[in-house]
Amino acid sequence: MRPSRRLDPLWMLGPTLVLLVVFFFVPLLQAAKSSLYEWDLLTEPRYVGLDNYRALIDSGELGHALSTTLIMSAVVVVGSMTLGLALALALNRPTRFAAFVRSAIFSAYVVSWVSVALLWLWVLDADAGAFTALCRALHIPTTNWLGNPKSALYALSGVTIWKIAGYSMVLFLAGLQDIPRSLYEAASLDGAGAWQRFVNVTWPLLRPTAAFVGTTSLIISFQVFDVVRVMTQGGPVRSTSVFVYAIYEQVFLNLRVGRASALVVVFFVLLLGLTALQLWAWRKKGAA
Repeated sequence: MRPSRRLDPLWMLGPTLVLLVVFFFVPLLQAAKSSLYEWDLLTEPRYVGLDNYRALIDSGELGHALSTTLIMSAVVVVGSMTLGLALALALNRPTRFAAFVRSAIFSAYVVSWVSVALLWLWVLDADAGAFTALCRALHIPTTNWLGNPKSALYALSGVTIWKIAGYSMVLFLAGLQDIPRSLYEAASLDGAGAWQRFVNVTWPLLRPTAAFVGTTSLIISFQVFDVVRVMTQGGPVRSTSVFVYAIYEQVFLNLRVGRASALVVVFFVLLLGLTALQLWAWRKKGAA
């Protein structure tokens, strides 16, 4: 049904556009402006041009936050998509037990990040944690999961995957249930096995869903803050200082509003570029 007037869709989008302008674009422009000033929240701002960006590059803070965030994002996106798809394939059944398990898994997504961080802070405790006890019972070597610079970032990535896997599962379930059963029946008649049906029927039709899941998982992984703040505070030796936590440190610990604003601008440009690149890659793969 076509709208009676051409402007009707714009009126319907009006409230959302107003919220985006007020709470997203205006703060972003203000951050871009603040990034050109040196300000400690106590004295008058002083115009310094691009010095804040140069200071972040010269000190290595920008490169460190960038590499840490990209590593964590890569692990989270791949892990959450793989686990979500595996769960969706396993639980795509019209049984009460499958419905119960789906609800249980998805419940982790609706729990607050702080609650999840506190839970896993106990689970990953190096001395009395449940995960450590399990590893010892299985004679698997253990370490201080959150206190070791080599494992801390991956431990936080695992916690993030655990939390958002239910979200990915629900989206993949919706995509699976939209695939006509007749396609599977035709593939079975042609002698296709389970793996061939997945490769030639399921996965090609799930690509739009996978693109959406990958994009949203990327955005979520870039915005991770609570688990870092509660579980590691950016340590040990800054091994978990991701972009959002680095911004927090610059403002509230170092009182460098200009550098924090510069990080915000770089963060936005990077996230926008990665999202566009990811969507382009998925569309090109789908058209191939």
